[in-house]
Amino acid sequence: MSEQVQHVQKPGWFTVNVLNRTVAFLTRRGFSVWGSRVLAVRGRKSGEWRTTPVNVLTLDGERYLVAPRGHVQWTHNMRAAGGGRLHLGKKVEEFTAVEVADDDKTPILRGYLKRWKAEVGVFFGGVGPDSTAEELRAIAPRHPVFRISPAEEAGRDAGGAGRGE
Repeated sequence: MSEQVQHVQKPGWFTVNVLNRTVAFLTRRGFSVWGSRVLAVRGRKSGEWRTTPVNVLTLDGERYLVAPRGHVQWTHNMRAAGGGRLHLGKKVEEFTAVEVADDDKTPILRGYLKRWKAEVGVFFGGVGPDSTAEELRAIAPRHPVFRISPAEEAGRDAGGAGRGE
């Protein structure tokens, strides 16, 4: 866990004030930038909604959120909340999230890097989509991954669909 706590790559001023705001602005207006969504998760301490742009990876019929910068605030909030909302324009999708174990992240990280390496590759320490499984496994603890499912699907699986729970 100490590596998890320590591994955070904070964004610079340009990323926070220009890139993230531009992607979030476009996404809120319904323009997905390479699969972008605006993630909303309740703060684990404040209970207030916190937002950040993310890329949603679809791989083998499952969807994932990967944290390229490591164990950042939204990942801590996601662990506490167990889900959140994805916004694309006026469309809002509520979802539940389950964190993926490090041993199961290799194909997900490979797929994520295959799709977005040009955008986020710098955060993976030289590991890319063509790296070995061992290299991907070595960086897995640094990058939280969450499998996401529509909230109504999770309720249906638990037998709670249609009861307003």
